Amino acid sequence: MTFRNGLASLLRPEDSVLVLIDHQPFQMANLNSHEPQMVINNTVGLAKAAKLFGVPTILTSVLVERGGVLFPQITDVFPGQEVIDRTWVNTWQDPKVVDVVKATGRKQLIIAGLWTEVCVAMPTIQALGEGWDVTVVTDASGGISIEAHEVAIQRMIRAGANMMTWFAVLAEWQRDWARLDTVPGLTDIMIQHGGGSGIAYVWEQQLLNTPAPKAN
Repeated sequence: MTFRNGLASLLRPEDSVLVLIDHQPFQMANLNSHEPQMVINNTVGLAKAAKLFGVPTILTSVLVERGGVLFPQITDVFPGQEVIDRTWVNTWQDPKVVDVVKATGRKQLIIAGLWTEVCVAMPTIQALGEGWDVTVVTDASGGISIEAHEVAIQRMIRAGANMMTWFAVLAEWQRDWARLDTVPGLTDIMIQHGGGSGIAYVWEQQLLNTPAPKAN
């Protein structure tokens, strides 16, 4: 196994591209590895973070006429953006998606989707074999059972994938609190989607009388 370590292994917004796969009603109906609302919240937080940091985000669904449209909470983050609908179960076998990803010129591929064991594992394993640096956002994904989700994660780790949670991705993109241009947006995302961490952040500002700067 090639270990992923060193500063160059951390995520950089200028090198990242995000692919959100099949966050649709059909898949959500049999999501049992996580509380469904948590997955929606985390995915929307991740999507908003990508937009904040200028990370290109590809939205894709499978058989939308049968499986339903992507959750509006996600598409509302990118108004007017095309959702690429596929017949391929494996997103990485669909040239429409792959061509858009390649056109970004970025190599840090970040993936989240439903279900982990199918629509996340397949493209992750294929892309790894093609030389991509792949990160899977585990809590913006989910499987039909806890076992299915966890086995898929282990399978992808053995293939060389990096595993992270959405909040860790946000923090890694920010990296330095001196990057003040993104702090207001990051604060909003934390408050809206960070649960207890967001509430604690507001409380800290109250106690120290240090409100975060407002977005322009």
